[in-house]
Amino acid sequence: MQKLLSFTQKCINFKVFARQDFRAYFVTTLILLTNACSKQHTPSKLEQIKQRGTLNVVTRNSPTTYYENADGFAGVEYELVTQFAESLGVKPNFIVNDNLKEISDMVNSGEVDFAAAGLTVTPQREQNLRFAPTYQRITSKLVFKQGKKWPRNISQLEGELRVVAHSSYSQELLKLKPKYPQLHWSETTEQTAEELLMMVLDETIDYTIVDSTELALNRRFHPELAVAFTIGKPQSLAWAFSQTDDYSLFSKAIEFFGQQNANGKISHIQEKYYSHVEKFDYVGARQFHRAAQKKLDQYKNYFVNAAGEDIDWRLLAAVSYQESHWKPKAKSPTGVRGMMMLTLNTARQLGVTNRLDVKQSINGGAKYFRKVKRRVPDRIEEPDRTWFALAGYNVGWGHVEDARIITQMQGGNADKWSEVKERLPLLQKKKWYKKTKHGYARGGEPVKYVTNIRRYYDVLVWLDEEQQAPEPTPEEKNQETRVASKQSDAEEVTVNP
Repeated sequence: MQKLLSFTQKCINFKVFARQDFRAYFVTTLILLTNACSKQHTPSKLEQIKQRGTLNVVTRNSPTTYYENADGFAGVEYELVTQFAESLGVKPNFIVNDNLKEISDMVNSGEVDFAAAGLTVTPQREQNLRFAPTYQRITSKLVFKQGKKWPRNISQLEGELRVVAHSSYSQELLKLKPKYPQLHWSETTEQTAEELLMMVLDETIDYTIVDSTELALNRRFHPELAVAFTIGKPQSLAWAFSQTDDYSLFSKAIEFFGQQNANGKISHIQEKYYSHVEKFDYVGARQFHRAAQKKLDQYKNYFVNAAGEDIDWRLLAAVSYQESHWKPKAKSPTGVRGMMMLTLNTARQLGVTNRLDVKQSINGGAKYFRKVKRRVPDRIEEPDRTWFALAGYNVGWGHVEDARIITQMQGGNADKWSEVKERLPLLQKKKWYKKTKHGYARGGEPVKYVTNIRRYYDVLVWLDEEQQAPEPTPEEKNQETRVASKQSDAEEVTVNP
């Protein structure tokens, strides 16, 4: 560079070139200088992201990753990526792609900054991708329809098994093939795991394999989905980056997950989406679905009117089902009665003169829920605010406050339901309840209470949306049939190596 500058200066001093030649040479020199300077500092991946102001992330449209509901966008990956982008001072830009191979290609080509798509960390993927720290563990479940023959292992599979192409499931099946030569399956790039579950239900296929979390979320609405057995070992989910020499963004992701684990935010997100569906009760789920389809309509207007503008009527209905299974004359050994199972004292305070009257009971329950919710500190955000109010409805707000104090004593966050629900059962132990203002309580009950109501509420929201969805036109139905036929004939690959 110094020699170039020196030579240029000599040209000027001794007029080696004619004026026209010099101008051309000067322009060439400026270009060389500019290129040389630009090569001295190439912006890192992180700097490029901050310069453009957006974080480009590929994800899948799935209840476990990224989806849109009545309140906007949601999902574990959505929340994590949004928080990561905020920590970088940029905005997230989500690109949706359900093809797993294309997701990997987009990462490796630099089309996106990374993938946050619920990807499992497998040896095959680690050959081409660099994974950030694990944020969740899942297992792979082979699913069949309840009532059909239950296969206990791979050797008992009889019928069609179909899985998502390029998934960890297909990799697991390839590992099993040498041991089970008769094993065969098909792979699809046109159907998601959720769509394959629906195909199991309508008996288009006999089996599929999905993540334990995706299955748990779908079994709320479709309890006929049954688990045959687990495939392989537990696996980790993580974000996927390209294997470049630039570690600037990747190192920030490592730092981010370290902070998220330390402050408990990852556990809070997982509690929000999964804690109420971890345990599945087939009998209870079927009973609730039947009640929702046969009994709810006769009480719906009561719930809607009592809920008003500030309560979701479906939440109020879920509370009522948990309390009485929508039985107007329900009665417990402790003396609580009616659709909302009010105590005599509570009923009097709320102006309820007849607890067995459906309208009075539901109105009284709505009033009491509002009363409890007003006691929840304003700083507590939704949905935790509602979960705290439900716990107070069940066990009394005083006991919930005691559990919050214990949470603080143990260094936890008393404003997070995920942490307080872990301490509520301590109110049954003398070591702890003797230190509280309100004393002993069956603290495990409000935890189960809230969990059940959350599950019922999810189902009622889903059923309500299903009823409101417009019926497809004959033309749309014909189009769906033609598309399904083409997919079946041309887009699924049978794997039988």
